[in-house]
Amino acid sequence: MPLDRLSPVLADHVAALAAQGTAKGDESVVREVLPAAAGRGPRFLLEGEGDRPFLRMNSNSYLGMGLAAPVVAAEEEASRRFGAGPGAVRFISGTYRPHVDLERRLADFHGREAAMIFSSAYAGVVSVLVPLASDATVVISDELNHNSIINGIRLARPADKVIYPHNDMGGLERQLAAFAGKARRALVVTDGVFSMRGDHAPLAEIVALARAFDARYEENVVVVVDDSHGVGALGESGRGTEEATGARGDVLIGTLGKAFGVNGGYVASDAAVVRFLRETSPMYIYSNPITPAEAAAASAALDLVDSAEGRRLLAHLHTLTRRFEAGLVGLGYEVIPGEHPVVPLMVRDTARTRELVGHLRGRGILATGLAYPVVPRGDEEIRFQVCADHTEGDVDEVLAALADAPGRAAITGRS
Repeated sequence: MPLDRLSPVLADHVAALAAQGTAKGDESVVREVLPAAAGRGPRFLLEGEGDRPFLRMNSNSYLGMGLAAPVVAAEEEASRRFGAGPGAVRFISGTYRPHVDLERRLADFHGREAAMIFSSAYAGVVSVLVPLASDATVVISDELNHNSIINGIRLARPADKVIYPHNDMGGLERQLAAFAGKARRALVVTDGVFSMRGDHAPLAEIVALARAFDARYEENVVVVVDDSHGVGALGESGRGTEEATGARGDVLIGTLGKAFGVNGGYVASDAAVVRFLRETSPMYIYSNPITPAEAAAASAALDLVDSAEGRRLLAHLHTLTRRFEAGLVGLGYEVIPGEHPVVPLMVRDTARTRELVGHLRGRGILATGLAYPVVPRGDEEIRFQVCADHTEGDVDEVLAALADAPGRAAITGRS
């Protein structure tokens, strides 16, 4: 048979990942969502777990928009009007009114001339970096940037690519100086919020360095920010790392699949940049867009975020995040302090991380353990994600489970 020699090789590879503790393993399948009730946030029923409800502390839905009634209603109504899918790529006959309305709304929200949507933020990152990184471009990237940026740079094949230490502005400055006069264009690429740690880029300093070196590059120093975890979760009005730092990148990449609770990604920038990307971005030209119903739902979510109710949700989210972080510190756990609702509990050991995740699951709490190569060796952690549809009771439930974790003393040094 055609796969008789390949299949064992692939099976051995997966077995090795499992032995190292780095395999993703079987996926938990949500079979039903139980709405918030009696002082508790939503609970999730999983296949194979009977009617036992789980508290989800590993969701990107930072504002709970995926379950918000106006968002669901907008998607249902648009499905009735436009059908289940677009049926074509954008430039043939796959552009619907909800797509155009959403792009205009995103541009306004971010104070940009134009925006365009993609099937995912990953597709957006790749489809920005590949066309913008010419054969006379140097790409300068933070060492902890997301996998989408790493692979986007690989696919782009620029003249050169260099990595600077995480949030090290001295390192960034040295690289900009080293390539001045050699490369015509520089792309400085950074996550806004770094998804494994919850810390954010010092965007004001990055932009200041880019402007200081701009005249020494014939085609500018361009700052590209992927703020998929920041938008809708950081800042008083949810405008992400740009709002938190008071600075603005040249090309902003975001997602509709996290705080906005729907699906898809987007890019916002000057009109000329967006027009260029529409003509050159491979995953825009050759892939169907998100459905018209998803676009309508995303617009409804954006309207909610950009309202008094959105500010209330953000304030609640930030209050819960502080409560949870303070509770972890009080129990002796190590965290990386920050404003963002990603709260990493630093375990720094793969086996103990796995054991603690198992303990939490046994208490009806879903959390994600991260080990090498997702994070550097020694940075093994549990990434908790607080959401606005959690309650204080939910946070306290997680803290109680962590207080009596069997391996707590080994992790914290406390009995």
